[in-house]
Amino acid sequence: MLEKGSVNIMAEYTNLEKIRLEKIQKLREDGIEPYPNRAERTHTSKQAIRAFEKSEKERLEEPLTVTIAGRLRSIRPMGRIIFAHIEDGEGHIQLFFRENDLGKESLKFFNKWFDLGDFIQARGTLFRTRTGEVTLRVQEYEMLVKAITPLPAAKDEVIDGDIVRHATLADPETRYRQRYADLAVNPDVREVFRKRAAILRALREFFDERGFLEVETPILQPIYGGAAARPFITHHNQLKQDLYLRISFELYLKRLLVGNLERVYEIGRDFRNEGFSYKHNPEFTQLEFYWAYADYFQVMTLTEEMIGFVAERVLGEKILTFQGNRINLKAPWQRIELRQGLIDVVGVDIKEHLSADSLRAVMKAKDMEPSPIATRGKLIDSMVGTYLEPTLIQPTFVYNYPRDISPLAKSIPGDHWTVERFEGFIGGMELCNAFTELNDPLDQESRFLEMGRDYNADDEERHPMDEDYLQALRYGMPPTGGFGMGIDRLVMLLTDQHSIRDVILFPHLRNRED
Repeated sequence: MLEKGSVNIMAEYTNLEKIRLEKIQKLREDGIEPYPNRAERTHTSKQAIRAFEKSEKERLEEPLTVTIAGRLRSIRPMGRIIFAHIEDGEGHIQLFFRENDLGKESLKFFNKWFDLGDFIQARGTLFRTRTGEVTLRVQEYEMLVKAITPLPAAKDEVIDGDIVRHATLADPETRYRQRYADLAVNPDVREVFRKRAAILRALREFFDERGFLEVETPILQPIYGGAAARPFITHHNQLKQDLYLRISFELYLKRLLVGNLERVYEIGRDFRNEGFSYKHNPEFTQLEFYWAYADYFQVMTLTEEMIGFVAERVLGEKILTFQGNRINLKAPWQRIELRQGLIDVVGVDIKEHLSADSLRAVMKAKDMEPSPIATRGKLIDSMVGTYLEPTLIQPTFVYNYPRDISPLAKSIPGDHWTVERFEGFIGGMELCNAFTELNDPLDQESRFLEMGRDYNADDEERHPMDEDYLQALRYGMPPTGGFGMGIDRLVMLLTDQHSIRDVILFPHLRNRED
């Protein structure tokens, strides 16, 4: 353990950091602790401004005295006075230091020992400057934290005619790797994550009001399932058993319907050992709900209500802008049968091609590049993702999907090839996925066997046999509509962010040397 005030020899300090380290040492030599144990804040910046505005409205003659604290974001020395701005979790407020109020030595101390990024506590009275800004006339102050590393980069901003240096951070790589610095200097980033929290609150409110029960299911699972993805594998030493980080909640949530919990939902983390993209992260937040005695058409209606409800709670309306597109979330959303959608965009009628070889041939004839080993369903899905999905800017449900890539969905009566499944798209991006759930244990068992036979052992679409889930179905599961949605993509939509990394506080990144 390092002694108090010692320098970490493992760190490579810059010249600026070394100067700040020297300040820490000298402050301590003078008996001043740059990291005191206590703070005595009475008001946040927002509370202080509101309290002052209230006193103005009530025409109170007594000056309003407050103690505020925050990070120094700008400093403007002007001879015998100093203007500074501090920022806390709610906003910013201006500080006014004057030699006549503090004394010459106190003003000199501030100029010598304080830097941008330091945390300060200041006590004084509030007033309004000639430019109308609510400001604290500082009567006493104290250092709360001495920042060793300066906040990244800098930009100039003109405030009241003066040029002020502000910290900023724009490089995406640095922003993701040092999210703490990103949050410290970019208010817009903090707002994204406040909205993310508001989205989660709104989702819970929506389901709780409709009689759904929030539950928790295992993250470590002996058999992964419920989605088409490659899992992460770990090992339990005492049990001498390999376990999987879940890729979906589905099979556990549907077990609960067997137990007569008719409406359940879960919001939590899923893990998929797959690639990165602007809309994929190996660890992500998912919402799933299951609704007894409903089908996929009823789930469509509930989805429209849910997304609209959340948008109104978070944004105040159902119309938003996403990546330059004005999007209207009001119901009803557009509905397109998958078969018709592909006819419209690529001119291929999947009903005329009931084998993978036939479909592959027509795709080649249309200058597509189909996988030579993909099943029919995966070929269809690739056409949807490549050609249909980018055209779906306004909210759209695409429904009736291939059976062989939907092993947990009920078949359409009289159509062996197609299941009652839909995906929801907004802004050219898939947002959600839902089924009329397969509850026939015999059919479900044959689907698992079919998946194991028709797919390669390392194929991420392969779904393992889950005997315990089949046992649950044998007890009887009511007719059910089920739904899954990536929360991160919903946050992208409602905060107008292009990359999933911008809505995850600590996204996974490759090592710098890779």
